Amino acid sequence: MSDLLVLRALGLGDLLASVPALRGLRRAFPHSRLLLAAPGPIGHWLVSQGVVDDVVVVTDLADAARLPALVPTPSVAVNLHGRGPRSHEVLARSGARRLFAFSCPTVGHHEGPRWCADEHEVDRWVRLVRCAGGPCGPEDLVLPPVGEPSDHVVIHPGAAAPARRWPVARWRHVAQVLAAQGRRVVVTGSAGERAWCAQVADGVEGVVDGSGRTGLAELARVVGSAAAVLSGDTGVAHLATALRRPSVVLFGPVSPALWGPRVDLALHRVLWAGDPEADGLRPGDPHGVLLDPLLDRIAVDDVLEAAQSVLAERERHAVCDPSPVVTVDGRP
Repeated sequence: MSDLLVLRALGLGDLLASVPALRGLRRAFPHSRLLLAAPGPIGHWLVSQGVVDDVVVVTDLADAARLPALVPTPSVAVNLHGRGPRSHEVLARSGARRLFAFSCPTVGHHEGPRWCADEHEVDRWVRLVRCAGGPCGPEDLVLPPVGEPSDHVVIHPGAAAPARRWPVARWRHVAQVLAAQGRRVVVTGSAGERAWCAQVADGVEGVVDGSGRTGLAELARVVGSAAAVLSGDTGVAHLATALRRPSVVLFGPVSPALWGPRVDLALHRVLWAGDPEADGLRPGDPHGVLLDPLLDRIAVDDVLEAAQSVLAERERHAVCDPSPVVTVDGRP
């Protein structure tokens, strides 16, 4: 069996946005073993979901330079990481007989489609894989259900960059209001985000701080069983979309036209203070060190109104039987 090597050495949201493309590649090359070069925890979880066959663990693009030493020569390499040239060069050194990637004249790759900056991230990679002969579409984002439906609300206050972190004090206010209304709130975050999560949860009755205590499989179970998921533009937002959970997503530096939910749009409420005509689709720096002005415009009342909307919609369609209670440590 030949190997199909795919490079996507990025974070959770990026990997989830590439799931339709990965499924298209499996259809295009049904007799190849689909290897994903990506960070280990995310990659192994995608193996458990049946999206890829195995993972070649690389933490980022610089680490991916080790690929020729880690993987026997693949028959085909696919660049789902970027438009090059560095990512193209990494895969070229793998010795693959064919490379599917966006056109990059800098490294002499002219065969792929042209990169389009103002394109939704899901659609971008779907377009590339379709050009490689792999049928796929946004509907392929959906992953199998995880966990039994419950009534807790997830709040995920963190984000990779300060520009995308809505103020912690506002998240705390949201948590307090929801808890006062009788909602059970679970705050999620990585080990590095525990300080922010503590500021949201500490001392608020009905709010549980689950940050830094769960792996990806457990996080998926907490998100996948939630009544609603509230977050910024982060991997957790994309996880909620993939697991078909109602969500409220706050956008700032980047327009939701590029990174917003792509399926089940009625399940989600997207908050963005930008004007596409005035601000463009990329008004700010998603890696900035200061809170983005557009994100700052989103008020607590905006988030609470959106949360009440998705919760009310969910309850209108809920079954009458009581749902099991979900706790952060996995016990009912």
